[in-house]
Amino acid sequence: MQDIVLALMLLFCLLTDLRERKIYNVIILPVLFFGLAFNFFTDGWLGLIQSLAGFLAGLSILIIPFAFGGMGAGDVKLLAVIGAVKGPVFILYSALGMAIAGGIIALAIIIYQRRLISLGGSILSGLNLLIGTRFNVVAFDLNREKIMFPYGLAIVAGAASAFWWMG
Repeated sequence: MQDIVLALMLLFCLLTDLRERKIYNVIILPVLFFGLAFNFFTDGWLGLIQSLAGFLAGLSILIIPFAFGGMGAGDVKLLAVIGAVKGPVFILYSALGMAIAGGIIALAIIIYQRRLISLGGSILSGLNLLIGTRFNVVAFDLNREKIMFPYGLAIVAGAASAFWWMG
């Protein structure tokens, strides 16, 4: 039951993120309450604690990128709700898969936009600057070449990989 509810939520969130670049609270909040209640009723207080720990783990993984404008609040809430439903161990596997999927998607976008060579040049320039100043100066123009894509895709791929890894 728990996996079916989570899979349906992930599917709906993926579709809305791809179509509208939004992950709606009306979809994820009921699943959050379901996850907390399900874990409480199946494992008592320990289940509720595990659910809350998963929620906090999911929240903490993406809160810093969100704070720096790297992703939307819906992405952060989505990962936190996955943690509330499945717990902190599942979130760690999801985060690993999410990072790999996000990197692959970003690389595919860079290759598609034919910016791989210019990105490589920027990375070399940045490394040269760091080495030349003995790591005292960090000056990157982060807004110049921003690559944005609906990160819900990477989150869903990470959760799918966690299902696969954990059986």
